[in-house]
Order: sequence, then C-alpha cells, then structure tokens
Amino acid sequence: MNQTADYELSVVIPVYNEQESLHDLFDALIAYKQKASVKVCFLFVNDGSSDNSLNLIKQFCLSATDFYYISLEKRSGLTGALKAGFSEVKSDWVGYMDADLQTFPDDFELLLKNRYQGELICGIRVKRHDSVSKKIQSKLANKIRNLVTHDGISDTNCPLKIGRTNLLNRLPLFSGMHRFLPALVKMTGNRVYTVPVRHQERKHGVSKFNLANRAFSGLEDLFAFAWMRSRYIEPSVAESDLKDR
Repeated sequence: MNQTADYELSVVIPVYNEQESLHDLFDALIAYKQKASVKVCFLFVNDGSSDNSLNLIKQFCLSATDFYYISLEKRSGLTGALKAGFSEVKSDWVGYMDADLQTFPDDFELLLKNRYQGELICGIRVKRHDSVSKKIQSKLANKIRNLVTHDGISDTNCPLKIGRTNLLNRLPLFSGMHRFLPALVKMTGNRVYTVPVRHQERKHGVSKFNLANRAFSGLEDLFAFAWMRSRYIEPSVAESDLKDR
C-alpha cells in the first residue's frame, strides 16, 4: 500500500543539485513535523541531480520517519518533478515547496488553516528578499501573465502551495505549467485562495532560473496556456440514470 495514504498532507519537494541546502532543509522539516497540526509526510523528488543530493536524501529517509523519496530516470524540470510527485501521493491534500528553503515549512500551517477556502491554497511572498533585478523580473512576469490568465494572483511562482490531490492530479501539466497552477485550477471551475507567507534569501547553492530561461520559456509557456484554455472542454451532464438502478 502507498504509505502516503496514511497522512492528511504530503509535501512534494523537487530536488535538483541542492546538496548544500539539504542539511538545513532536513532540520527545518523535522522541526515543522513536530509541531504540524495534521499528520504530514514529505516526498523528495530527485530530478536527475548530478551532485550528492540523491545520496543525502536516501540517507536521511532511512534515518527518519515520515520521509520518502523517488528518483527520476532523467531530469524532467520542475513541472515534471511536481507531476511525478503528485501522481505518487494518496493523501487528501498535497503540498509543494522548493528545496532551497527560501520559504518556511512552518508556513504550511497558514495554508492549512485556510484549506477549506479553496481547492488550491497559494502562498504569496511578502517582504521579498531578492535582488532588485529579480524583483523587477517577477513583477513584470506576473503582470504579463495576468493579462492573459486573468487569475488575479500576484505571486503565482511562490513555491509554497497545498491543493486537493485528486484535483491536481487531473490538471494538464506540461513543461512549464507549474507557473500556471492557479490559472489551471480556476480554468476547471475550482477555487483558489491566497495567504501571505514569509520569504528569505537563498543561503546555499544557486538559483536554477535566470532572466533567459524565465523570459523566453515563460513566454512560450504563456502561449501554450492560452491555447490550452481556448481548447479546454468541461462537459456538463444534463441527465443520467447511473444512480437510479
């Protein structure tokens, strides 16, 4: 039996070459688990790391309870890692956070307190501790994205979210679609709720995103989303006898 079925929340954590951050991440996750208001587990998704990340994850999962991992055959990108993790989860709720620890595991409590306000609960980073150029890039990207998606989310890239597992597993997640989770959820007629969360500077390693891969791939993904939304079909059943027999 898939052990995640025993938990109310399973948190998926994609990992790509984060060996410098993992010890601090492990400590933070253990500290949060001890105070969490629900039974929670953590699922690391090794996304083709070429450093020592996978070995560190294996050692940690062997030594601690409520921690699990999967390792992908080859690098699939953030959306691919999330899709792989979501598909393995059997708990009612699935969460997501990055391995760089720029958001705080404790803030899952803020999302959990509001989990009945929507089917996807999104953190919105306040007091961003990013460089000026990165802040400008993010603001510009969100404005352009909102012109197309109209999802009303000011920080769709915040890597702290929880959602209904059965819903997130039904979403059409193609490469880059992690940027559009709120818009995809709204497209299916479900609710999105936002909650302010904390943010801190990256302490170890380097960001996997830069102006080039944010701007060009982001624009390409935006066109893909617009096309997908224009073709999306949500049939409505008018009559059925499935429950009458």
